[in-house]
Amino acid sequence: MISEKCAEVYKELLAKGFQESLCREIAYKYVNTDYTATRMLGYLYRRSDPTEEEVVDEMIAILSDRDRIVQKHRLEEAQAAMNQVIREGLPGRNDEDE
Repeated sequence: MISEKCAEVYKELLAKGFQESLCREIAYKYVNTDYTATRMLGYLYRRSDPTEEEVVDEMIAILSDRDRIVQKHRLEEAQAAMNQVIREGLPGRNDEDE
C-alpha cells in the first residue's frame, strides 16, 4: 500500500516537471517511508527549480542518513544486550552450580 506521503512526493515531483518514470522510481521505490518522504518533501518545497541530478543527490543523502540512523539503533540494541549480560550474566546459567 502506498502511503499518502509517498503519493505527495510523486505529485510534487511531477509538478516540478520531472519525467513520470523518475517520479515513480523516487517516490515508490526509494523514498517509500513516511520519514524519507517527509524529508524529500521538505527539500522539494524549499527548492523552486531543482535539476534531476540535485533531486537524485538529495534522495541518496536522505537514504544515507536513514541507513546511519538504522545502524545506530542496531548498535545501541546490541550494546544494551551486552550490558545486560555483563550485569546479569548469561541467561540460563547459574554461577552457584560451579
